[in-house]
Amino acid sequence: MPWRANHGRPYNIIRHTPKPQSVDRNTAETLRIMLRSSPASPVKPQQWTVCRSGAAVVASPPPVVAVAPRTVASAPLRALTTESAETHPVPEPPPLFADDDEETMLASYVPVYVMLPLDVMSTENELEDAEGLRRQLRRLRGAGVDGVMVDVWWGIVEGAGPGRYEWRAYRELFGVVQAEGLKLQAIMSFHACGGNVGDAVSIPIPRWVREVGEADPDVFYTSPGGVRNQEYLTIGVDDKPLFHGRTAIQLYADFMRSFRENMADFLDSGLIVDIEVGLGPAGELRYPSYAETQGWVFPGIGQFQCYDKYLAADFKAAAAAAGHPEWDLPRDGGEVNDTPEDTGFFAAEGGTYLSEQGRFFLTWYSSRLIAHGDRVLDEANRAFLGCPVKLAAKVSGIHWWYRHPSHAAELDAGYYNLGGCDGYRPIARALARHGGAVLNFTCAEMRDAEQPAGALSSPERLVRQALSAGWREGAEVACENALSRYDRAGYNQMLLSARPNGAGGRRVAAVTYLRLSDELLAGNNFRIFRTFVRKMHAGLDYCPDPARYGRPMRPLERSAAEIPMERLLEATAPAPAFPFDAETDMSVGGGLAEAIDWVIGKIEWIFG
Repeated sequence: MPWRANHGRPYNIIRHTPKPQSVDRNTAETLRIMLRSSPASPVKPQQWTVCRSGAAVVASPPPVVAVAPRTVASAPLRALTTESAETHPVPEPPPLFADDDEETMLASYVPVYVMLPLDVMSTENELEDAEGLRRQLRRLRGAGVDGVMVDVWWGIVEGAGPGRYEWRAYRELFGVVQAEGLKLQAIMSFHACGGNVGDAVSIPIPRWVREVGEADPDVFYTSPGGVRNQEYLTIGVDDKPLFHGRTAIQLYADFMRSFRENMADFLDSGLIVDIEVGLGPAGELRYPSYAETQGWVFPGIGQFQCYDKYLAADFKAAAAAAGHPEWDLPRDGGEVNDTPEDTGFFAAEGGTYLSEQGRFFLTWYSSRLIAHGDRVLDEANRAFLGCPVKLAAKVSGIHWWYRHPSHAAELDAGYYNLGGCDGYRPIARALARHGGAVLNFTCAEMRDAEQPAGALSSPERLVRQALSAGWREGAEVACENALSRYDRAGYNQMLLSARPNGAGGRRVAAVTYLRLSDELLAGNNFRIFRTFVRKMHAGLDYCPDPARYGRPMRPLERSAAEIPMERLLEATAPAPAFPFDAETDMSVGGGLAEAIDWVIGKIEWIFG
């Protein structure tokens, strides 16, 4: 079947075997073959079957914290009644949860992780303030937090030169986390820090990689105006051996294998539960369409980022293979801070995105992104084969312009999401083949009513769509907040996102709170946060065994067979999101509680 328009959905792709020396320009299969014609990475990692290596340092296992049944009587109350109990015995109150009830509630338990500060590791590869970190982690552990998440920066670990990995500081950090009885989510951070909302430090990608970019600037994503973004290598060089003889895919694969070899004891011990694989800017599977370093301000639509010579050539080859050698990359997408109606491409009436050429481009643009994520996750699966971990990938919650017909900001970032075309289910389907890898979605704390009307934003509908996509396609889903918040309304929204139908209904695999700071640990903020953790745990104490709440950590098995792109794109067929309740059934409190918070805050301020 040829490439054809399909009412706003991507072109369909049908698979067949190409004839040598001949290309049928009228079939979409040619594009599929083109997208996969580059040679696979020649790196052949060892096929481990168990997760062990001869690492020199073996950290002690984490302390085991028992899950204690809750009782109605609190510890202070018992202290007050101890004396009179000797002469006037009072029956011990029954547990709030019987054993069977506790097991039932564990089915609604959602583990909570806290993102560590961006500057926990210095650019000189030193752990900053280990003692201060220990004190903070101890407080998190006391609040019942399950673990922490940390960026493992490529620019720091392999900064000294190609293949020269220095893990000493990260081993020290992991040892500190383990000693405090917390679990760990490790992010393979192949991006730079310093160009996104909330980036408080600057951590570039390795210098020797940037030097390649100085000689060949097209190794970086490029805007229509020729502005380079050095946050992440363009996916156009995934198979180009430009980096001292290695391709970009090989750089990522070698880094992950080195991590596995040098952190084998932490992997074996169960300290590390998730490996989140960075797949783009901010570690997210997307194009860097809305970088603050390029002047972006919310709610600008951003810009397409495929004008480096490698992706430009890729597109021209795809267009020629589809029988349209005259088609070029869009030039009417507007400026980074435009609205959709400022542009020719995204205009609701007659926008280029509705044309045959526009649909072809958007299908190619999103397909290249999905293929990149799938390949890097496949390398991650090979690297961590046999380890008791889950793989994960983060997808950005681009909620502005969601209610505009074009979904302009999402399209610029690579998510082909429109009415009649689901941009998130194909991603979820690709993740599902990697052992049901976790789709980690952001903006879980945001509410529609909090957004400026002019941005046509809907974070709540977007979260429902993205989480539903994961559940439908067999991927696990997790969520996190996009911006730091300490208010009860934000926490209640996160609770609703995590358990959209209350206890006993669907739930996410985990929630990550962004991020650990002195402000989080201060007074009233921390009291509310402790309540939030308890509510995420369905009212139960911390549970150290993930198997008890339905997330057993099994050795990672080899990914399922690669899914042809046409099968992935079949998932764009729209399906209604699963229904969410109007509000969470385990609220941390509302208006009255916030008034009390205000009074407590004033008292604390007055008395220092």
